[in-house]
Amino acid sequence: MRKLVIFLIVLIVLLVAVDRVAVAGVQRDLANRIGAAADLSGTPTVTIEGIPFLTQAFAGRYPEVRFDLGTLTYGGVPIRNLHGVAYGVTAPLSDVIQNTADVRAERLAVSGTVTRATIDKFAPAGVKISGNGQRLVASGEVPFGGQKVKFSAELKVELTDGGIKLAATKIQGVPSQLAQFVTYTIPFKGKLPFDVKVTGVKSVADGLELSAEGKNVPLRG
Repeated sequence: MRKLVIFLIVLIVLLVAVDRVAVAGVQRDLANRIGAAADLSGTPTVTIEGIPFLTQAFAGRYPEVRFDLGTLTYGGVPIRNLHGVAYGVTAPLSDVIQNTADVRAERLAVSGTVTRATIDKFAPAGVKISGNGQRLVASGEVPFGGQKVKFSAELKVELTDGGIKLAATKIQGVPSQLAQFVTYTIPFKGKLPFDVKVTGVKSVADGLELSAEGKNVPLRG
């Protein structure tokens, strides 16, 4: 009985070791593919969620793969902390070993941050942006009656075809018609990795968080 217990313990340890070695190999392969698909100069960090890994590998399907791309610039706009999750990744083990796999994600979600510094960079002259993580506030001076007049306004954030539009609302200190001098757009003409579509933007502590999604996304190496 004691020998059987020892054998089972050794077997479990070996299986765990094999599991971890296997997951490291596939994570490395997916990292190379994701790096190439996102046109990165380096290799991203990739983590395959779920234990045991071998059952996923034999099935050729990984329910959740997380990755970190760092900071990338698109259309002149840097996006920081760009990370994502690939759901339902199909990658037959035999094809991965032979490097012939058509690896795809059923759904891929990406998010990243446009920093406060970038928001300030595109703001009109004399306008300063601040906020509390839930809303953005513009303040400064605008021309009115031949002189500069101080104002403050909340900024409504929305996606447009040309990028991220910040429109002044609830402007104080000057007539509401002058909101046009505060409203501006951060141009965003570049495509995010994997050609995912930007689906939302919201104010966060560090600036603006962009979210994007794509379906049936190829991860080619």
